[in-house]
Amino acid sequence: MPRAQPSPAAGHNLGAERTFESLRRIDERLRWLATWTIHNANHNRESRDGLKVGGHQASCASMTTILTALYFHALKPQDRVAVKPHASPVFHAAQYLMGRQTREQLERFRAFGGAQSYPSRTKDKDDVDFSTGSVGLGVAVTAFASLMQDYLKGHGLLDPAREGRFVATLGDAELDEGNIYECLIEAYKHDIRNVWWIVDYNRQSLDATTADRMFDRFGDIFETAGWRVVTLKWGKAQERAFARPGGPALRAWIEACSNAEYAALTYQGGAAWRDRLTRDIGREAGVRALLESFDDRELHGLMIGLGGHCIETLVEAFDAASRDDKPTLFIAYTVKGFGLPLQGHKDNHAGLMTPAQVEALREAMGVPPGQEWEPYAGLSPEAAEELAAFVRAVPFAAETDRRPRAEPIPVPPRGEFPQPDGSEQSTQAAFGRILLDLAKASGPLADRIVTTSPDVTVSTNLGGFVNQRGLFRRRETADVFRDARIPSAQKWAGGRAGQHVELGIAEHNLFLNLGAFGLSAALFGERLLPIGTVYDPFISRGLDALNYACYQDARFMLVATPSGLTLGPEGGAHQSIYTPLIGIGQPGLTYFEPAFVDELSEVMRWSFEHMQAADGGSVYLRLTTRTLAQVERKDDAWREPALKGAYWLREPAPGSDAAIAFCGAVASEVLQAAEQLAEDIPGLGVMNVVSPGLLHRDWMAARRARWTEGGRRESHAEALLGRLAPSAGLVTVVDGSPATLSWLGGVRGMRTSSLGLDAFGQVGDLTDLYRHYRLDVDAIVEAAAELFL
Repeated sequence: MPRAQPSPAAGHNLGAERTFESLRRIDERLRWLATWTIHNANHNRESRDGLKVGGHQASCASMTTILTALYFHALKPQDRVAVKPHASPVFHAAQYLMGRQTREQLERFRAFGGAQSYPSRTKDKDDVDFSTGSVGLGVAVTAFASLMQDYLKGHGLLDPAREGRFVATLGDAELDEGNIYECLIEAYKHDIRNVWWIVDYNRQSLDATTADRMFDRFGDIFETAGWRVVTLKWGKAQERAFARPGGPALRAWIEACSNAEYAALTYQGGAAWRDRLTRDIGREAGVRALLESFDDRELHGLMIGLGGHCIETLVEAFDAASRDDKPTLFIAYTVKGFGLPLQGHKDNHAGLMTPAQVEALREAMGVPPGQEWEPYAGLSPEAAEELAAFVRAVPFAAETDRRPRAEPIPVPPRGEFPQPDGSEQSTQAAFGRILLDLAKASGPLADRIVTTSPDVTVSTNLGGFVNQRGLFRRRETADVFRDARIPSAQKWAGGRAGQHVELGIAEHNLFLNLGAFGLSAALFGERLLPIGTVYDPFISRGLDALNYACYQDARFMLVATPSGLTLGPEGGAHQSIYTPLIGIGQPGLTYFEPAFVDELSEVMRWSFEHMQAADGGSVYLRLTTRTLAQVERKDDAWREPALKGAYWLREPAPGSDAAIAFCGAVASEVLQAAEQLAEDIPGLGVMNVVSPGLLHRDWMAARRARWTEGGRRESHAEALLGRLAPSAGLVTVVDGSPATLSWLGGVRGMRTSSLGLDAFGQVGDLTDLYRHYRLDVDAIVEAAAELFL
């Protein structure tokens, strides 16, 4: 693409001047409304707990001009934005001006049911594209959303009218987040386009001022990764001053001034600027006359009128970059707290203006008392209507369906859904065979599946699916080994029709990619069914991004394998311990750990429907490489209770005194132990917990409902354990944290002995490891003996 040139449309003609003036007025409106929203939450609203509400007035003030230029000029309805978390009140104020946010929501900012502290797709009532809050993740997800758009386009699923740009606004401190650079590398590999990242470069973070030496490095890093870097350091007034006698010396002084000194002088104001500049460069030609041409207020305005606060500068830059689809980093120099009495102060991040300061600001902005919430308070009726008409004509304010409805993808019924045969199988291998069978059979479901993996595609059994469906690439890539007639089990050609997105070894990118592709239905009205595979112990490396994807209500299937100790020879770093607790505790994610292949097939079929349901969510399957003997089924009675979380693999005798509950890879040991205990404990039951997550969630929901809804609903866990005697004992077994199942003892107050992992694993075969960590047959028998005998 040609390098963008300055737009002639930004010239100083009458139409442009009117546009700039309207945008400047909107900028002031946003700054006031954001400031007042936070002030109201902290000072005017009743506080019942005495806690500070907060809201980051300074961080909002540094962003108002940037968001004005974006939302009221540069953006089109099809563009998608991740807003800097601390600028949430500015975003809500912009939505308020456009009629997409209510005064009630603003009045209840950071209160129950009101506008959220940080933009939220699922909890805010206005038009949020991407949730933000865990810094850096909202930035990086825009790159993967752009990749998702390319995928839809390559598969003929994208309505051209919906193709847009993905924009993230971020604070400069977010550039410290490592996930941004992991994303940057992956974005370069996939040649992503149509992405803008706009840095609010106010050079102040929560605790400190940004290191001066970092500015040049940020530009170098992004340019190396193929991005265009646009630095917006100077406002137009500053550029005019630099062109006057003494101007070059003033510019050189600013260039040499440290970030901390600049911030301190910003807080001190015009007189301090004049004193310091006179002392440092007052003897240079033209400087004194230049300084004397401004009074203190004007000089202060000049010195803080940086590029990120200059509407003309921002509009020109955005217009120029809009001419192509090259990813662009804008570094917009700003002042933290711009226009507020706490601007520049190093403690302003969480600082709040006093009521007296807010009152002074209200008067300075011409907002009449009692009209603080009015969008155009203080303007004449003619000026207010003119500005309202300008807002109505803004492209982004157009009435369009930005949340299109996606049609459901039909899932084959039970008899037609793949279920691999074999007397001995592992769930990991069976997962790969199920996907391969779906790919071969074709149909709507297979066509909407998109798989992804962080360089463990082969070792997590996705290879067969990729052989059938290919790699997704924006440009065609040949299978060099195949073309050279070199034998290989992997036949991976790439192109726009491919259905597998191969990633590097960065689990954050996996979960961000799943999060982006899992929003395809919400953003574009075209449903994709993303499946990501990862080694189970390495879920932890991307846990923040997994939580972020679930918080956005992205829909995907996470398949993690191998579980627990079952990759014994690899050692402790490759053995997972507490991942089941993540599955149980993560909102928006339903965790399954099937032991047998027919369970896996049933769970996957259910999962594809759950991923599409209005009240559904994402799914986590914890699988194993361990081959298990498959059980003989007399009928299908097990299926319905299995999809509620558990079923009796061996029915207990009515009123039995004992049962063993297990999940996953330990099935063999549990069944052998049950055989040994059968004579001593007649009627012993064996419960197969297919989903500890579903079972626990249902139990908790039933308990809460007794207090919130009245009546009494028996949970599935209560119903199952109700088959046992009230005094019965329970042994729980899992190749993972014993807390995964130990809670079952609390369902009906049963004595419980829980077996599992609570220490890092080590190398060895399963016989040695299960004996050492007390997961073998003898350990189960001894646990039962302790309880029952």
